[in-house]
Amino acid sequence: MSLKFFKPLFDSFTWPLQELNVEQFFSCFLGFLSLLWFVWCFISNSNKGLPPGTKALPLIGNLHTLNPELHTYFASLSQTYGPICRLWLGKKLGIIITSPALACEVLKDKDIIFANRDVPAAGRENSYGGNDILWNPYGPKWRMLRKVCVRDMLNCSALDSVYSLRRRELRQSINYLYSQKGLPVSVGEQMFLTVLNVITSMLWGGTVKGEERASVGAEFRHVVTEMAELVSIPNLSDFYPGLAWFDFQGVVKKMKVLVKIFDNMIDQRQKLDRNGVGQENKDFLQVLLKLKDEADAKMPLTMIELKALLMDMVVGGTGSTTNTVEFAIAEIMHKPDVLRKLQLELDIVVGKDNIVEESHIQQLPYLYAVMKEVLRIHPVIPLLAPHCPSETCTVGGYVVSKGSYVFINVWAIQRDASIWKNPTEFRPERFLDNKWDYSGNDLNYFPFGSGRRICAGIAMAERMFMYSLALLIHSFDWKLLEGETLDLTEKFGIALKKKMPLVAITYSKIV
Repeated sequence: MSLKFFKPLFDSFTWPLQELNVEQFFSCFLGFLSLLWFVWCFISNSNKGLPPGTKALPLIGNLHTLNPELHTYFASLSQTYGPICRLWLGKKLGIIITSPALACEVLKDKDIIFANRDVPAAGRENSYGGNDILWNPYGPKWRMLRKVCVRDMLNCSALDSVYSLRRRELRQSINYLYSQKGLPVSVGEQMFLTVLNVITSMLWGGTVKGEERASVGAEFRHVVTEMAELVSIPNLSDFYPGLAWFDFQGVVKKMKVLVKIFDNMIDQRQKLDRNGVGQENKDFLQVLLKLKDEADAKMPLTMIELKALLMDMVVGGTGSTTNTVEFAIAEIMHKPDVLRKLQLELDIVVGKDNIVEESHIQQLPYLYAVMKEVLRIHPVIPLLAPHCPSETCTVGGYVVSKGSYVFINVWAIQRDASIWKNPTEFRPERFLDNKWDYSGNDLNYFPFGSGRRICAGIAMAERMFMYSLALLIHSFDWKLLEGETLDLTEKFGIALKKKMPLVAITYSKIV
């Protein structure tokens, strides 16, 4: 833009100064310097005691410098300013943690203080007012919801009870891929539909069948995809809470429409249940409805909370498993020796002419190592869900203000060269000694988080990934389209995914 554009504005500001005498001019000049000094002191005081960080502008903070790939951008800030640094997101203070020791302070030593969330507008809307396990504030209600998830829905016994539903959907997906042999297939798209069918079958698998299941799957795919995009959009309502009522970007309005679709599906399923349809098969909705009826009056499980828990499973379960399997297939295709080792292990344990069952996965240590390595190099939620301290405290000797966004950059920690040898290399062998697990006790490796807010669905994620990948690797060989090169670039969002979708050709294994 030409500087001539600003000349009329500059002239209108300076012309009165031309009429001033020397004394008046210096008075105005000193007043201007005083104003600058006041603004500088205000900005300096607002950062007093805080971790180091890049300079911020009034009102907008550092929003103008943000890179959409936040996980790598935050890692670059940490390389400049250290393992704890700050930035301003409008009026909100962001704290970035990029070391195991400081992550331990937040997630273990001061876990209770940091066990809360600052709920984004989109998250509040699609969790029915923050009534799910992800956004609910830490306290008795959150503990009750987590207990329902871990004890009654996602424990080994409950997952075993719906194994036949997982088995049915995954086998249907394998049959479809057999029909597409020699043709290009979008791995992520196919996995999304498969995982979505698996999860919705576990939610209400006894009643949604045949063509109806296909239509429900297509509708859910639209809903889940749109929800993920809305939650990932930088939203003015989150950076400037006073503007939330206006919903300038229409995020809340769009989310309301999507939640309504989800509501209608739940209501239809309830009607079928009341009419006695499909009660021969147990599913999670039946479990939750029973828990709702039998809940303690002092801590009831409401219909709103029930829907919010189901929303967590659908939105969280589909994206995480889909993206992780797609990354796994891409990394395996990039490393043919890994593919050969996996196929050899599967052929020995399962048999070349047999089909994988979920009972086999406990006998597949190399497959388990592949899963751990995928989650190390491509963690599902690279910054975890932001923690929000309930009181002002210190971390690493610096002040962390009450209500701040605290980002734990697990992506950067799990690629730290001081911890991991050749950290950017995909090498499953590093996990064969069983040193690392998903407990969150060792803050060098914690892809599912740590502390009170550790992911409640680890057991389900593990089964879904292992069973899906075992079937895909045991059933097919994989190759790229002619002339294509493999791209492992990541795209940041509510869940980390491949920037370029993986399109591959399946063909029969050579026995």
